[in-house]
Order: sequence, then structure tokens, then C-alpha cells
Amino acid sequence: MALRPGELVMLDSTPLDVLAVLDDGVTGRLELCIALDVATRSICAAVVRPVGTTSVDAAMLLAQMVVPAAMRPGWDAALSMQRSVIPYKRLVALDARLERAAARPVIMPETVVVDQGRVYVSASFVSACESLGVSVQPVPPANGPAKGDVERTFRAIADGFSQYLPGHTGSDVSQRGAAAEQDACWSLAQLQELLDEWVICGWQERRHEALRHPMMPQVAISPNEMWAALVAVTGHVPVPLSADDYVELLPLRWLAINDYGVRFGYRTYDHPGLNPYRRRRSPQEDKNGRWEVHHNPYDPNRVWVRLPEGWLEVPWVHAEAVRRPFTAFTFGYVRRTVERREGREEHEAAIAQALDALLRRASQGLGSRRERTVAARAQAAAQMTDPSPATAPQQCPAPLAPGASFGLPGSFTVPLEDGDRWDTDDSLDDIEDDPDGEDYLLAALADGQDAAAEHADEAEASESTAGTDRDQAVGQTLNAAGAGGMLIYDPYQEAQAW
Repeated sequence: MALRPGELVMLDSTPLDVLAVLDDGVTGRLELCIALDVATRSICAAVVRPVGTTSVDAAMLLAQMVVPAAMRPGWDAALSMQRSVIPYKRLVALDARLERAAARPVIMPETVVVDQGRVYVSASFVSACESLGVSVQPVPPANGPAKGDVERTFRAIADGFSQYLPGHTGSDVSQRGAAAEQDACWSLAQLQELLDEWVICGWQERRHEALRHPMMPQVAISPNEMWAALVAVTGHVPVPLSADDYVELLPLRWLAINDYGVRFGYRTYDHPGLNPYRRRRSPQEDKNGRWEVHHNPYDPNRVWVRLPEGWLEVPWVHAEAVRRPFTAFTFGYVRRTVERREGREEHEAAIAQALDALLRRASQGLGSRRERTVAARAQAAAQMTDPSPATAPQQCPAPLAPGASFGLPGSFTVPLEDGDRWDTDDSLDDIEDDPDGEDYLLAALADGQDAAAEHADEAEASESTAGTDRDQAVGQTLNAAGAGGMLIYDPYQEAQAW
């Protein structure tokens, strides 16, 4: 059981029962990775990729969780956070990135629960979690019930989203049509956008039987309502991610800087900025003098080397020979087909030429089906993943210094000490009463006990009918509010009922 947002976040992946048009008319199966917050049952992030989840996809889930989901062109205004039950005005004063955000919670995970899959227990994923200060808690092997919440969420996605899409394959051959491949019409990017939209309007606004407000345990509420209630107690801490933070999340290798640069995956990377450090040991003595290198399997054209003065982007020496996007998987496939007849440098150049030729043939619909599939997967994956510094999200305002406070109109002020999180327990009594405003949700939690205490005598006199009246009052509160003004808890109605 989790009592606050981010306390436990479950990460898992599963095949998505939908065929997608990857590239050049080639269809393929997809894999879905999600991050589910246990306390609020919110889908904090969802990533769709061609079959074969990598540690990059898992790390990008962490980045998506702490970065607000931006409103996309064509989305209805009702999907924005401003129009939802989430206390928008208070949160946007703390985090400017929420101004044009969609109605999806922004949750910083404390502990992620993962299975024993090689992606989630890999050194790259653990390193990415450590860079964000996130603990990793693996479940016992072959223990599905240990991640029961996320497994049930996958079933809900299949029932509420996947089965309504063209190209739906079902979980087995008995649940699909005769021409599922011919029905597929959505690209990977389009399916990702459809899923993001469904998460906001189909999942986050759907009442969940496992979510109950402490003051109205007989009424199920939605993940957004639960997050709005809990964020009033736990507070919200903006986590800005810079370009360097995105590089930190990429898979890590420890390599030597030689005269030719750095090598791994049978690729050589070199840059003049490496000249002062060639054949020198790194400051990391525990790594045998090797240097920290981060790479993106979806974009092998470059790597990032951590030098004493900061990150250095180092390109692949044969990057100009390959004009179309490719992945490390595509490179490995071509490497196995090219026979080595000369030295290492000549062989690597021959692989680059063969890779470019394969991608060109596939783009023209030529070559074997296997080659077209490999090229299509590379093209689709490269288009969906680009954690480069140029695409880093907008930064939120600089965090307040220790000892400072965040004062908002009609809100409460919280003093901070070194190393402390936002804590609202000591100053909830300072919240202004504004039942008709958007700040009402936060004020309700603070005023509820005081209002109920003032009517304690009435509660004793009407004890026999309190339960019925209370449920009716709560139902009226939930049904009376419209879009953008839904109220979870009305302390005045609560007090009158008791």
C-alpha cells in the first residue's frame, strides 16, 4: 500500500495487441511500457516502441514522469490541466511548465517496483535511477501478483483502448480477424499520440474502485481526483531536467580514450575535444582509469563522454556515410552479413557502406522482407526517441533556496530546511476559505476537521441517519460540479450531514 504519490511506482512492459505501420508500408508488433503510481493509480508515463524494449525506453519513462505532458495540436481544450479537477492555479505558480500542460499528474518517484526482466535489472537502468535518486525494488522471480496493479492496468488498456483500433490482433489467434495486417493503418507516432490522449481522458478521469477518499470511503474516485487530494497533503516539488540530465539517463559504458578515440559495438567515435585526454586515465580510480561514456541504442551516430569540463558529444567517424536513421540492432544485423577481408578501419567502413545500401533498398521497397522489417523498425524507433540536448524540455523556474518559502495568493507558506521535502502539516490552518474557487480542493482538506468538530453536537443527535445523509451529500458534491470545477470534498456539507 502506498500513501503518497511517487512512494511506489510500478514499471513493466507487455506486447501491445495492435499492428502498426512502421515505415514504407511494413507492419510490425509493438511493445508498451508504462509507469503506474500505486497511490493514485495514475499512468504517469506510457511509451510505445517496436518489439524489443531497451533500457533507454525504461529510462525515458522516468524522464516522462517528472516532465509535464504538453498539450498536442488538435487536442480538445478539455484535456488541459487547467480544465481538470487538479488544483491548477496553485501548481502552476510552483511549476511554470504546467501552464500549457495536459491533465496528467507530474509525480517524482521515490521507489520503482520492477520485475526480473533484463531491461529493468540492467546496470544502465539502475544507473539512470541513481542519477535521479530513485530506489529500485525488484520483485521475486515469476511472481505476477507482486505487480498485480500494473498487470490489471495492462488488461484495462487492452479492453478500453487496444481492441477499438484497426489492426487489433487480440491476445491470441482466436481473438483477431482474418486480415489484421491489412487493417493496420496507424503509424507508431500516431498510436503513441492516441494512447497519450486516451490516458488523459479515458483513464485519468475514470473512477477506480481501489481509490477511496478518507472522508468518503463509499465513493470511488478517479486517479486525477486522488492525486489532487494527496498533493494537498504531500505538496509538489518541481524537478527540472536539463540536457545533461537526459544524457545521464542513457545507457552507460566505461571506456578508454585511445589515439583513435573510443570504441564499442564495433564503431569508432572521435572528436578533437578528446585530444588532451587520449591515453590518459580518468579521475574515476575505481573504474580502472576508464571514462564515463553514455550512448543511445536508437541513435548510434554519437556518444557523450564526461570530461572534467563537462559533457562532450563525440560523433561516429562514419556517420556521414549513412544517410538514413538506424539503430544498434540494425548495425549488428548488417555487421553479421559483411565478411572481414581487410583491417579494422576498412572493415568498419565497409559495414557503414553496406548499412547505407540496405537502408536505401528498404526505402524503395526492395530487398528481402527481413531487410525491410529491420529498416522499418529502425526508422520508427529513431523517430520516436531523441533525448538529445536540442530536444530537452522547457525548464521550470529555479528551485527555491533552503530556508525560503513559497507564498501564493490564498495559499499556505511552508518553511524549508536543508534536505527537507515540502511539508504542509504545520501551516494548513492558514488556508483561506474559498469554496467557489479552484483552490477549494486544497482548502477542503484543511478545514474539514474544524468544520466537523463545530457540529459534533448535531452528529450525536442524528447518528442514525448520518450515513445515508452523508452519502447523499457527497454524491451531490460530485455530480453538481462541471468541467474544471469538480469538487472532491465539501466540508460544509460534511458537517451538516453529521
